[in-house]
Amino acid sequence: MIFLIEYNRRPGTIVSSRTFNSSQREEAQTVRLNLELDLNHRGVDHEVVLLEAETETALRLTHRRYFEDLRHILKSWG
Repeated sequence: MIFLIEYNRRPGTIVSSRTFNSSQREEAQTVRLNLELDLNHRGVDHEVVLLEAETETALRLTHRRYFEDLRHILKSWG
């Protein structure tokens, strides 16, 4: 699966997300590019990423910073 995430770094929150099947890679890339162009045009400083994982659960393990706040992540290390 391919996950498109728009992330606002300041508060550390996901603004939007969308899931694509692996066969929709080209569509996902086009949607990502259009979103980045729109955000840039509007002067919005958000991170936009495409990530690939077998499941959302796997994605949450490998890319925790998008789903958990920093305090929670650091607390789990200690």
